[in-house]
Amino acid sequence: MATHANALAVIAKAPLAGQVKTRLLSSFTAEEAAELSRSLLVDQLNHVQELDQTDFYLVFAPDDARLLMEKLAPSCFRLFPQQGDDLGGRMAAVFERLFQMGHKNIALIGGDLPPVPLGFFDQAYAFLMSLKRRVVLGPSRDGGYYLVGCNQPTPEIFQGMTWSHSEVLKETQNKLGSLKVDYHLLPPWFDIDTVDDLRYLESVSDHALKKTMRNTLSLLGRLGVNKITGPLD
Repeated sequence: MATHANALAVIAKAPLAGQVKTRLLSSFTAEEAAELSRSLLVDQLNHVQELDQTDFYLVFAPDDARLLMEKLAPSCFRLFPQQGDDLGGRMAAVFERLFQMGHKNIALIGGDLPPVPLGFFDQAYAFLMSLKRRVVLGPSRDGGYYLVGCNQPTPEIFQGMTWSHSEVLKETQNKLGSLKVDYHLLPPWFDIDTVDDLRYLESVSDHALKKTMRNTLSLLGRLGVNKITGPLD
């Protein structure tokens, strides 16, 4: 059961060669892409555990990856497998489970993001702390969202959606408008799926961010990614 009203769930695929970061395979081997996925996930999990008054969950796939994911996650994370036929179904299932456990304010992020600034979560939970049904969204560079949070079940925003295109955020906002649900947009952030994303990471001159990405930046240095993007630190 819930220890705190706030919950943060990180949804992630196990970093297995050939199954993650496939859009980077033109520049990396399958093993290198998997190692990048692992490094991003570890950096994110280590970073977000600094949040106060929050219960942490790692929601993984495939089902048989529990032992691997337990090795990657800090001890404060509870793990359970993803359920659902598509991304929307999997996200809806996470919220359903955590609401059933007694959480009041739930945020969900992906595992392939540079560490999300902790202040963004503070904003999200502050907005969700209301008796009214509310949703918070974190816009991403690709037209989707890197974070979604709810304070009451709102499965409608995950239903009848197509994913991985530039109108996901806009379509979600339209759904919320039709439902007359108050929502708030966090500052934008980004994930790492393509070489262009790595170039964008290079352009972000945020030393605090890069201090939280030690595993990822160390790996990129070992892989000689500066040949693709230029120096990253």
